[in-house]
Amino acid sequence: MSNGSLEFRSASYGSLEKQLQLQQNGVVVSAIQSARKPSKMLKEKERLFLWICKLAGRRKVGMLILSLISAAVFVWVLYVGKGDSPEGNGASDISVKGSISISDSPSTISTANIMGFATNLVLPPPPPSHFLGYTLPPGHPCNSFTLPPPPADPKRSGPRPCPVCYLPVEEAIALMPKFPSPSPIIQNLTYIWEENLSRDGEFGGSDFGGYPTLKQRSDSFDIRESMSVHCGFVKGPKPGRNTGFDMDEDDLYHMEQCRGVVVASAIFGNFDAINEPSNVSNYSKKTVCFLMFIDEETEKAWRASGLLGINKRIGLWRIIVARNIPYTDARRTGKIPKLLIHRMTPNARYSIWLDGKLELVVDPYQILERFLWRRNATFAISRHYKRFDVFVEAEANKAAGKYDNASIDFQIDFYKKEGLTPYTEAKLPRIISDVPEGCVIVRELVPISNLFTCLWHNEVDRFTSRDQISFAIVRDKLLSRVDFHFAMFLDCERRNFVVQKYHMDLLLERQSPPDSAAVSPPPPLTPSLPPPLPVLETHPRRVVIPTVRGGPWRGPWKGPWRGPVRRVRRRRPRVVYGNRYIAGTQ
Repeated sequence: MSNGSLEFRSASYGSLEKQLQLQQNGVVVSAIQSARKPSKMLKEKERLFLWICKLAGRRKVGMLILSLISAAVFVWVLYVGKGDSPEGNGASDISVKGSISISDSPSTISTANIMGFATNLVLPPPPPSHFLGYTLPPGHPCNSFTLPPPPADPKRSGPRPCPVCYLPVEEAIALMPKFPSPSPIIQNLTYIWEENLSRDGEFGGSDFGGYPTLKQRSDSFDIRESMSVHCGFVKGPKPGRNTGFDMDEDDLYHMEQCRGVVVASAIFGNFDAINEPSNVSNYSKKTVCFLMFIDEETEKAWRASGLLGINKRIGLWRIIVARNIPYTDARRTGKIPKLLIHRMTPNARYSIWLDGKLELVVDPYQILERFLWRRNATFAISRHYKRFDVFVEAEANKAAGKYDNASIDFQIDFYKKEGLTPYTEAKLPRIISDVPEGCVIVRELVPISNLFTCLWHNEVDRFTSRDQISFAIVRDKLLSRVDFHFAMFLDCERRNFVVQKYHMDLLLERQSPPDSAAVSPPPPLTPSLPPPLPVLETHPRRVVIPTVRGGPWRGPWKGPWRGPVRRVRRRRPRVVYGNRYIAGTQ
């Protein structure tokens, strides 16, 4: 039996003499090969491989296989670009700079099966699509532009405009960013509204802005990815509908259609005269929303004078009447469109705020390019031309009677306890001033900028309406937590693109005639004909001319002074009238 098996193995793998002969010739026979028989599966794979190689040599079959591989790779790429959000509860948009937005994709992919094998790939996350600023090309005139020295005129020591290097309107429009600027940390900002207001706050607040506690105020400065804060209009889910500062439905719809640039202003209490923007391009007239907010008192005065018609437009301005005004102070009411314009225009990208006394004289796109896009900023405001310190500003407000002195002192003491310090040069270069000139605000409506103005409005609602006092504390708290792209420019630059007018009371005072009781009326106008000549008593042979007594006689008479003397001349009479004389007749 053993001989039979040995003969079988020898027949299967070759005779023993032949193996010995191969070893002697230097050919090594594998021990595994001489020990066991190869599996049937291996033979079938070898045959399949040889068959594939044989078919691949043919042109048509090779093209078919190449097409199949390309299709598999294409399907795999589509699968890579598709995936769940990091939280697993939805897809969040992430943009790629210079391209369209794509959804989040997981960094690890383990389900790609191509040609029968599995791969495990680790890919870097795609870069976000945000506007990261730009620089003008070398040699551009605005790169070498410097402010000239102020004129040495001692009679003009106050504020004045200075030159600004704007780009042409067409270039500024072409440089408008296609993507929003990054908003550090905070990505989703929502606003608190409650039907039944809770008045458990320690102090301050209103039915319009709510009554947040000091703990809620402190939490609002703790910046997180998703936040919900008080931001006015707390009595309803949508601003302008039974929330205070209510507006008509067509006005709300019009503001929702503003998807680009918004220029906003306000006049309450008929306090200012409306100013028409000038030097505005045709493109801006078609694409920019010019919104003028007024109250019912101003509306009544404008309709009575025929200035406002039924189409709700005055020049470029769309007139929006706010009803159910939440504050009795017109200055505090004006802070609503000034700081909360993003709540009323939820789809807009940029906004420019102007006080009602200002006239815009530069195209809005040129302003945005100069003060936001070129500086890679999301919030820009001019600094005060004279004061840099909040404490000095507070004393100036008290001296001018801008607000109740006790309320200003309480607000300043509260900020001191929170760490607000006087302005010094140690804050440079990041902070160039603690006091803004708040009549102009240029900003991009991204979450971090909207959060800043919401918290700023909460301070105005809780403390005094003097927003220049509460500006620095809100800015410093945000800058201590995030890299907020914040910019302050010179006040003379602000005066370059806006012209400051007088308030309505001063305009009426200048236009009205002076008081008749204080100033006597001017004398009536003289007729155009010359006045009649004086009549003198004449004699056919002599003319008697009285002499005015003015001192001793200096004529030929040498005697003592005896009073007025009559001189008699035998000559034709002459009457002097000015520089002319008229000869008479005998």
